[in-house]
This record gives sequence, structure tokens and C-alpha cells, in this order.
Amino acid sequence: MVDLGWLGLEWDEGPDIGGPSAPYSQSERGAFYRDLFTRLETSERAYPCYCTAEDLELSRKLQRMAGKPPRYAGTCRNLSSAERADREAGGLRPTLRFAVPTDAAVEFVDLVHGPQKFAASDIGDFIIRRLDGTAAFFFCNAVDDAVMGVTHVLRGDDHLTNTPRQLMLLDALQLRRPGYGHVGLLVGADGAPLSKRHGSTSVQEFRERGFLSSAVLNHLFHLGHASDAERWLAPADMPAHFRPEHLGRASARFDEAQLMHWQKEALQRLSTAEIRAWLGSDEPPEFIDLVRHNIVLPADAAPWAAVVHGELPPLGPEEQRIVADAGPGFFSAAVEALDQSGTDLKQLTRILKERTGRKGADLFMPLRVALTGQAHGPELAPLLLLMTPGTARLRLKSHAQNP
Repeated sequence: MVDLGWLGLEWDEGPDIGGPSAPYSQSERGAFYRDLFTRLETSERAYPCYCTAEDLELSRKLQRMAGKPPRYAGTCRNLSSAERADREAGGLRPTLRFAVPTDAAVEFVDLVHGPQKFAASDIGDFIIRRLDGTAAFFFCNAVDDAVMGVTHVLRGDDHLTNTPRQLMLLDALQLRRPGYGHVGLLVGADGAPLSKRHGSTSVQEFRERGFLSSAVLNHLFHLGHASDAERWLAPADMPAHFRPEHLGRASARFDEAQLMHWQKEALQRLSTAEIRAWLGSDEPPEFIDLVRHNIVLPADAAPWAAVVHGELPPLGPEEQRIVADAGPGFFSAAVEALDQSGTDLKQLTRILKERTGRKGADLFMPLRVALTGQAHGPELAPLLLLMTPGTARLRLKSHAQNP
């Protein structure tokens, strides 16, 4: 619920805000479920089943050996009252099974896959109440959705085979059918369903890494959904561009690079003050404006803060080559030029050009690497203005002293 709130997804009623459908927790709805079980038993649409786990496993093995799909054989469906009493006297506790009509077909129009038809005889009687007396999860889902006014159920296509069972239950109880749509599952880069081994799998993890909620929403909106607006959308505009029929049937591949794209789009729409708050930074607005196009996550700002007033990391291979090509004489001249110009890059480069004869990239790249430790990044002139002259001098001098 915290994650949904962070995403800005609100709900009309629920355990935290109340509403006319309370209680909302399945653990508090036992009396409601028991009443439905009684209705099904009274109308002979459900019956107690005394088969043990061993009985059921043996039945499945025999069916597979006969080349038949394993499903409940209906062993307890037609037991007499005396036979049921005898089993209970022997200490057997029953589950409750729904009596599936053997000569019926379940039809519905899936919001994603279109018309669907299932032969009820292929399904087999299924458990709706467990041995401990609690309702089966998919039973609770179906009846709660119906009585709480849910109009559309969108879920993974691994639940498609549950839908005919739930529709038979709702029809038997004379409860309203919601519309069902089944979308392809999210998969990782290896094509396997997302799991912990793929890394961050929860909204909380993405939030803690610094992703913006609007970026996550845009990524999810476009993931497996062929919208008529293949662009950035403000969350408030998304409902107008969402169509269940545009949801993909095939599995959607999660690619964090795409999430990074939407994160960049989100950052472009933030003000300087908003980015500063997102970073939790005490840096001046000038620094935020300078680095905002070079960061995607809050951790990306730390190296640039170090450029301005911290210690630079060791140079990479490309940077080492640039410094070596310039030579210590260039940096000795740069120190002298800095003493005259201060942190005014235009003045510094003018003086240095006169003293070394270097120009263009041959002049700017060694300066950038020596002052920032990196060959690429934000503009050097404003970065230099944010440094103290002493910091800039020490960095240039460190290369002048090392032939």
C-alpha cells in the first residue's frame, strides 16, 4: 500500500480508509464465505470431499498412466449421507469441492485474448474450502470482486485457467461477473519470468535507489501496452490513453535501460529546487543546474560534487593518456596561467594558449582531465567557477610535478 501511495495510485475504499464493502481483509470475511458455502451445498453445487492427499496422488498417477489429464475423479461427489457420516466417524475431515457441470461450456470474452471457451468436463471438481475450513484464495478473489463492485480484473495470463472456475462459481451464486483480461507475464532479459535472481523486483527497491514515481509509472504504462501515445505522459493523462485491448498477449521483456530512459524524461521536467530536494543535496542551485543532465540517479551526483570540492578518483586509461600526451610542461604553464586568471576559464585558456601554442581539444582536454578527473561531463567553465582557486591549483600542480 505504501508503494501504491508513492506511485500516486489511490483507491476508493479499503482497510485503511473504510467503505461500504467492509471488512476488506479475507481473514475477517469468514462469515460471508461460510454463508456462500452453505448456499452452494444447499443447491447441490458443492459437496464435502474426504479424499486424502495419498488418494489424490494415486488417482493422478493412474490417470497419467492411462494417458488422461489429471483431474479430480469425482470420488466423493455422489456419496450418501450415511457414507459421509461413516468417513467422518473414521476421523476424516472434508474439504469442500465445487460440483462442475459435466455437460456445460464456460464462455467469456477476455479483454486481451478475445472470445474464450472452456469445456467444463475438462476442469474437474475443484476445492473451494480447505481442510482447515478457510476459503481457497481464488474463491475469495472471485466473490469479493463481485460483491465489492470491481468491474475489470487484469492479471497475468498464468491465471487464465482460473477464470472458468471463477465464472462458474459466480454464476452458481448468482453474482455479477466482472470483465477479465489476461496479459503476458513480465520476463527478464533471459526470457524467464521475473524473480529475485533478476535483481530489483519491487517498487520499494526502485524507490530506494532514487527512481522517480512518474518514471516508474511511464515505464509500466508502456510495458506490454501499445498506447496511442508513445511518449512521456503525465500520470494524470494516462487513463485517457489506456485501452485494455491494447495490452500485449506476448510476454513483455523488462529492460532497466528503458526505465532509465523514462527516469531521464522525468528529471527533465523537474525544477532546480525539485531536483535539489530529490538529491537531498546542500549544493547550490548553480551546481544542480550544471549537473542535472549528467545524472540519472542520486548516486550519480556524488562524483560531480567531488569534482567541485572533494578528492578526485584515480584517472582512467583514457584520461591517463590525455595527461601524458600533454606533458608536465603544459601543466606547469597552466599553474602559472591560473595564478593570473583565477577560475575564469576564458582568461585561463587565452593565457595558456599564448604560452604553449596549444588550441582546441589539445588545450581543453588536458585541462578538463586535470581539473575534473574525467574526459566528459558538464561544461568546464561553470565547474571551474564553483571550485576554489586553491583546489584548481593543486590539481594542475599535481600533474606538473610528475613527468
